[in-house]
Amino acid sequence: MNIRGCTGVFAKPGFLLIQLDLPTLRLGKVHLCNPWKNADFRFRSFSSYRPVSAVKPYSGGSQVKEKEEGASSLYLRPSLIDMKKQKTENRTRVYEFLRGIGVVPDELDGLELPVTVDVMKERVDFIHKLGLTIEDINNYPLVLGCSVKKNMIPVLDYLGKLGVRKSSVTEFLRRYPQVLHSSVVVDLQPVVKYLQGMDIKQADIPRVLEKYPEVLGFKLEGTMSTSVAYLVGIGVGRREIGGVLTRYPDILGMRVGRVIKPFVEYLGSLGIPSLAVARLIEKRPHILGFDLDEKVKPNVGYLLEFNVRERSLGVIIAQYPDIIGIDLKSKLCTQQQLYNSILDLGSEDFGQIIERMPQAISLNEKAIVKHVHFLKVCGFSTEQIKKMVVGYPQLLALNLDIMKLNFDYFQSKMARPLDDLADFPAFFTYGLESTIKPRHQQVAKKGLKCSLSWLLNCSDEKFERRMSYESIDLEEMEPEPTFDMNSLMGSITDESDSEIDDYDDEA
Repeated sequence: MNIRGCTGVFAKPGFLLIQLDLPTLRLGKVHLCNPWKNADFRFRSFSSYRPVSAVKPYSGGSQVKEKEEGASSLYLRPSLIDMKKQKTENRTRVYEFLRGIGVVPDELDGLELPVTVDVMKERVDFIHKLGLTIEDINNYPLVLGCSVKKNMIPVLDYLGKLGVRKSSVTEFLRRYPQVLHSSVVVDLQPVVKYLQGMDIKQADIPRVLEKYPEVLGFKLEGTMSTSVAYLVGIGVGRREIGGVLTRYPDILGMRVGRVIKPFVEYLGSLGIPSLAVARLIEKRPHILGFDLDEKVKPNVGYLLEFNVRERSLGVIIAQYPDIIGIDLKSKLCTQQQLYNSILDLGSEDFGQIIERMPQAISLNEKAIVKHVHFLKVCGFSTEQIKKMVVGYPQLLALNLDIMKLNFDYFQSKMARPLDDLADFPAFFTYGLESTIKPRHQQVAKKGLKCSLSWLLNCSDEKFERRMSYESIDLEEMEPEPTFDMNSLMGSITDESDSEIDDYDDEA
């Protein structure tokens, strides 16, 4: 029997550590040991003391070695260099695929793309199904960064629910491919709600988006709100805003300081008050899309070149606003030659025709020839026809059947010379049954002799007052009807508190 004592190890900085062998007890005898003989003197400092965890573990068994190798393998990962190399190789393969189908990937550096060629091929195929071509992709290569499931399908589903037609999707995306990057909830829905708040009917929303898809990318507090506020400020009726935007939604993207305000002010300089401009915008909002420097101002210059008086410019534009947005110079040259060949008009005569009826520049040769031929059949001389057309060019646009009825009554019942018609060609514009017949009968009954202008160019109330006179007052003779600028400026139904003078261009 061998019993050994406890062995204690003490570690203290600078202390002498001694390991003692205690006395051993054996059966029957006690053996004492000499502590100094077996003592193990070791001088250790605290700084050189090695903790237990740092002591090399027992390595006697193969199982322990396998466990160590297995544990260390759990922490094996590719290095950053390897990962970067792999990513570069994947991107190179994707770029090679894109170049192979005709896509130029130069602008895709830095854009997150599919890791594999298969995913990119799926993306390109989906874009082709939408009707877009390789040329369209090259025009906006960033579309390749849109995920089919995360980006494209949700956006297209939302547009379909709004009512955007499938037949218009291709052109929609061709004009505004950035919509595929949008969030339905964050980006698209707020814009649609804003449009509804502008009194655009729900049924008209898809048509507005089809006409101007770029509106989906605008900020609500930016260009859209300021352009609408300015239009209301110059007199466009609040109730008319919805209709104006529905017909020409491009207004929502127009900057007040750069586009709308200079346009309104320029028309004002030509003699059209801002309220009259507002009425023109209500009826033909697309005129705001005419480029001021490249189209409007040059066209005004062409009118002056063709002997239109400067004081008549405002009236001409108010009657026919499209005249400042068309290819005007070529039309003026063509029409002047046409009128000269048919009626032998001078350049000043042509200018007067434009002043009285600017739409005359759009009449085709067939219509002009037919009306001139009718007047010749009626017995008018070439000089009389010239006088009638210059004085009242609307003759060339009237319904020939109505003109025939009026002339037949004039010739058979009124017993007047042709000179009366030559002096007042507007006779052909009055209703035979509603105006000409009843008034002529009253005058004939009283035995009055009057001009056609005195007979017809007044309201029914004024004519009744005239019938109470014993004689004709020449001072009551009214001038031939001309366009009245005040007819554009009705009462304002919606007063606006918006200030229109301090609009600055948006950043």
